[in-house]
Amino acid sequence: MSADRSRRRTLWRLGVLGVVLVGAFAFLVAKGIGTSLNYFEPVNQAVAQRASLGNRTFRLEGVVVPGTIRRTARGVDFEVSSSGVRQAVVETGMPPQLFQPDIPVVLVGHFAGSLYLSNEIMVKHTSVYRAATPKPTRTPGGSAR
Repeated sequence: MSADRSRRRTLWRLGVLGVVLVGAFAFLVAKGIGTSLNYFEPVNQAVAQRASLGNRTFRLEGVVVPGTIRRTARGVDFEVSSSGVRQAVVETGMPPQLFQPDIPVVLVGHFAGSLYLSNEIMVKHTSVYRAATPKPTRTPGGSAR
């Protein structure tokens, strides 16, 4: 009887351990999926949620406002907008080569007062590849090469 009771107790402990492990795994999967679904915050939503975002790092999405790009010793300052809401950005570091006015960007950083401090700019672009096609040269006879 004692061996039977010991076996039941061991099985019960293993069952509880299994439930705890499955629950922890499910929590981690749900947390990971929830985090990955929110890839970025558009400017208008981020500005509206500034208080709840605090100084937590998040991705900010918007379009670079023409005429606001200013190169500085530490990087570049500019503004981004979405749905009519604008946000001043201070970027520390070199922007990517494709960075220019009127293009969509995703920034990694956080709010610091009225500014968004960024340390990474990702330029959004289409997945369509267009090869550079040089203009054909004409030979004296008129044929193209």
